Amino acid sequence: MEYPIKKTEEEWKSELGLERYRILRQKGTEFAHSGKYNLHYEKGTYCCGACGTPLFESNSKFDAHCGWPSFDESIPGTVEYIKDTTHGMIRTEIVCANCGGHLGHVFDDGPTKTGQRYCVNSLSVDFKEE
Repeated sequence: MEYPIKKTEEEWKSELGLERYRILRQKGTEFAHSGKYNLHYEKGTYCCGACGTPLFESNSKFDAHCGWPSFDESIPGTVEYIKDTTHGMIRTEIVCANCGGHLGHVFDDGPTKTGQRYCVNSLSVDFKEE
């Protein structure tokens, strides 16, 4: 896939550090209940941890009791959806539309009116307070 922000894997690794690189560039997952934004409910915007693109508003965040930050919608046009058939499952991966950074997955089991649950790794985002 082509994204507006293009860097070599060495540049990404140097900028992100090993753990964020594993999540954002190698499609890793952090352990459930380990991320700093899982139970975080300040007002503001969650931005891509690789490029800073605003992705989710705090008013779309909810506690899904799944161990990862959950949102019921993204900021329009900021997230790309990719069919993921790894690990014997069919899921929808979500990535930053600006740099291709792996954010997590979106599921159709959300409890809000959107019916969506964007399950996001805390290490894939940064929070900008309102």
